Amino acid sequence: MPPASHTESAANVAPIVVVTDLIKQFGRFAALRGVSASFDAGRLYAILGDNGAGKTTLLRSLAGLTRPNRGTVSMLGTSDLRSVCHQVGYMAHPSLLYDEMSGMENLRYFARLYSIEDNERCASVIRAVALDPELARPVGQYSQGMRQRMSLARALLNDPKILLLDEPFSNVDVRSAREMVGLLAKMRDAGKTIFVVTHQAALLEGAADEFVWMEAGKIVSRTSSLQPVEAR
Repeated sequence: MPPASHTESAANVAPIVVVTDLIKQFGRFAALRGVSASFDAGRLYAILGDNGAGKTTLLRSLAGLTRPNRGTVSMLGTSDLRSVCHQVGYMAHPSLLYDEMSGMENLRYFARLYSIEDNERCASVIRAVALDPELARPVGQYSQGMRQRMSLARALLNDPKILLLDEPFSNVDVRSAREMVGLLAKMRDAGKTIFVVTHQAALLEGAADEFVWMEAGKIVSRTSSLQPVEAR
C-alpha cells in the first residue's frame, strides 16, 4: 500500500492551531474582528488580503507576540503559547538581523538563545536557503533578497514544528523566491505546518494546500486553489 499523502495523514487528527473569536484593536481600529478558525498539521497555508486586512496581526497572535483583546489561540494542544514557543519559528517582515555581523555570526548568536551549540546546524540552515555559511561579508552589505533568505534561516534554526512567515518573498528575485517555495514545500511534506503571509500569492500556487483570504479583520474565504478575489 502506498504511503499516505500529507493531506491524508492529517485526517482524523486534532487541529494543530485553533483560534477562537479573536478580537484585536489598536485604538479605534479593529485589526481582527472575531476571527475563528482551525488549521491542521502538515499543511502550508497562504494568508492573503489587502493591506490592513489583519494578516500580520493574525500571524503575530499565533506567535504570541500580540495579545488579543478577546479570544484565544491554542497551539499544539495548549493555550499557553510560551510553553510551546521553542517549537515555533517566526520570520517577521523586517529581517531582525544584526548588520555588523556575518550571516554565520548572526545564526550562532540566535542559536545560543535556543541553547543550540552546534555550528553545523547553523551552517546547514544557511545552505538550505541557498546562501554560503563561509561568506564573511556583514549582513548590512547583503542585498535585500539575501537578507530575507538569512531571516528565513534564522526562523529554521530550532527545527520548528510550526513556521510563521511574514512576507518572506519581499524583494527576492523570482528564481530565489521559487527556491524558497520549494524548500517550504519540502518542509511541509516532512510534517511541518507553515503559515505564509504574502502579497505574492502566485508564487505559492501549486505549493500551498489552502489559501486563507482575509478582509477587514475577518477570514472571508478558504480555498484550495488560488482564485481572483472576484471569484470567491
